[in-house]
Amino acid sequence: MNPSVTGRIHSIESFGTLDGPGIRYVLFLQGCPLRCLYCHNPDARSESGGTIMSAGEVMDDILTYRAFIARGGVTLSGGEPLLQPAFACEVLDGCREHLLHSALDTSGAVPLVRAAPAIDRADLVLLDIKALEDDLCEPLTGRSSANTLATLEYCETTHKAVWIRHVLVPGYTLDSARLERLADYLLRFSCICKIELLPFHKMGEYKWKALGCPYVLTDVQPPTDEQMDAARTIFRQRGLIV
Repeated sequence: MNPSVTGRIHSIESFGTLDGPGIRYVLFLQGCPLRCLYCHNPDARSESGGTIMSAGEVMDDILTYRAFIARGGVTLSGGEPLLQPAFACEVLDGCREHLLHSALDTSGAVPLVRAAPAIDRADLVLLDIKALEDDLCEPLTGRSSANTLATLEYCETTHKAVWIRHVLVPGYTLDSARLERLADYLLRFSCICKIELLPFHKMGEYKWKALGCPYVLTDVQPPTDEQMDAARTIFRQRGLIV
């Protein structure tokens, strides 16, 4: 580990329970190449924002919570952590050195030529598939799904443990035909340990307004419990763990 390598940090959650197994220290890195319509951290998108910290400083802070995260670990999230691959690698090396479980929460949007070294170092990849098909992925995020799917293929080849994450947005991804195609696509990947179907929420809407950015999902409501159950049933009927 090179503790002097620096990165841009958006925020830190020292007692996270939603981003990987157990109680976790979640490091949100600054910068994201996507422009998701439902982003709840639009202030994390700019690559020039955030607070500059060294990998050594981050590890020192992580270790102060070691007793709490010993059965959980550390998750690098964002933004998009793989936009800062050198910094991510150093933090992941530090986690391995101190025997802390590590996870990468990523959209897979960064090309593998840059992302693979960090993926290789993580114990778990939380891969957020925004949409399977580009006819939805591009208007939803501004980018193709090609790099995301290539990341999943790479994890399959390297036997990297993966949790799939997929946000259900009414009028967009909450569509039974699209969910069936996604479930069928995921069936062949033995690296997938779990699938998390996450309900769209509006908790970040105020940030868009504060930034003076138009928020096009103002009239979209979160999925109902019945809609979420129906979506999960599609995956469970295929034997997938949801």
